[in-house]
Amino acid sequence: MDEQEATDPDRVLVGVDGSPSSIGALRYAARVAEAFSAPLEVVTTWAYPPYASPYTADAWSPQEDAKTILNDSVEAAFGGTPPALRRTIIAGPPARMLIEESKTCGMLVLGSRGHGGFAGLLLGSVSSACAEHAHCPVLIVHGKGSEPDVTPLGVGEAG
Repeated sequence: MDEQEATDPDRVLVGVDGSPSSIGALRYAARVAEAFSAPLEVVTTWAYPPYASPYTADAWSPQEDAKTILNDSVEAAFGGTPPALRRTIIAGPPARMLIEESKTCGMLVLGSRGHGGFAGLLLGSVSSACAEHAHCPVLIVHGKGSEPDVTPLGVGEAG
């Protein structure tokens, strides 16, 4: 994607953290982007943990981890044949950064549960915050494992 597509107000933005839920959201976002002929952008965020020491900063790179998570998520979702998409890594807390990015996109797609938090919750803290504060429509994909519990309109057996 070129720079114009990166700020396309119709683009579909999907946040991934490597969790099965976010990989399912990525697959679904690709179908939504294709249906609307919209650019697809995949975002992973990163931040140094508050307890990071100078040694930790030298020995470990959360930015490199984020890059690996993003690339592994795309691979897990599509194998070796991903659709046209833009990969973006952003420094900062996930909810805040996705809400900020939502100012310049047409739709934000998220999995219902990411890594962390309490497994019994119906909605994760990032998806909940984005659903409440995003500046565009938010699609939260629910599902067990990596497959969302949704069937797009027009798909299925003929009746």
